[in-house]
Amino acid sequence: MGTLYLVRHGQASFGAADYDQLSPLGRQQSERLGAWFRERGLRFDAVLTGTLRRHAQTLAGIEAGMQVRHDVLTLPGLNEYDSEAVVRTIHAGPIAAAETPEQVRQHFRLLRSGLRQWMAGATQPAGMPSHADFVAGLVQALDQVRATQAEGTTLLVSSGGPIATAISHVLGLGADATIELNLHIRNSALSEFKVGPKRHTLISFNTLPHLDGDAAAVTFA
Repeated sequence: MGTLYLVRHGQASFGAADYDQLSPLGRQQSERLGAWFRERGLRFDAVLTGTLRRHAQTLAGIEAGMQVRHDVLTLPGLNEYDSEAVVRTIHAGPIAAAETPEQVRQHFRLLRSGLRQWMAGATQPAGMPSHADFVAGLVQALDQVRATQAEGTTLLVSSGGPIATAISHVLGLGADATIELNLHIRNSALSEFKVGPKRHTLISFNTLPHLDGDAAAVTFA
């Protein structure tokens, strides 16, 4: 059997004009994960990422920590949904920057509601695929790993939404469970699948072995 490690990107720039770039802490998280891989002698036979900047920056940090470089397959199907577009399907008015705790809570209340509507097929956020097509992109990536790396070790760097969707697909979970998985995946967190000829099996979820004992380095955005 093979092994697939799914990694969420390091801390990005939540609340900034451009979210799609790692913060200094996000770069440190990524490098520490790479060092953790190196210390355990882990090597990857294949590496997949989405096409977003934060995915590429996270992989760069992992590679710096591992002291290796990889050939990389980039797949748009591993990209995150557009959270602002999701929120705007149910909230047409101005959206305040999430600067205070209450504004952050309001953002995630709206996001949960918007995601439920999108996943049910009741809304179509601007510039995004349908939810069925979003899921199909993830399933295609999983199928590709199973077809080409059934005996190898694969690294997949993506975002919370795609990783939660992949896990939910494998476990057969519903929309509410998928949303909660999504919103609780931590930055640079590691989840693991065993890869068999017919299916993936979840082994671990949302772990941070490389940040063990460093609570200040644990982030969610």
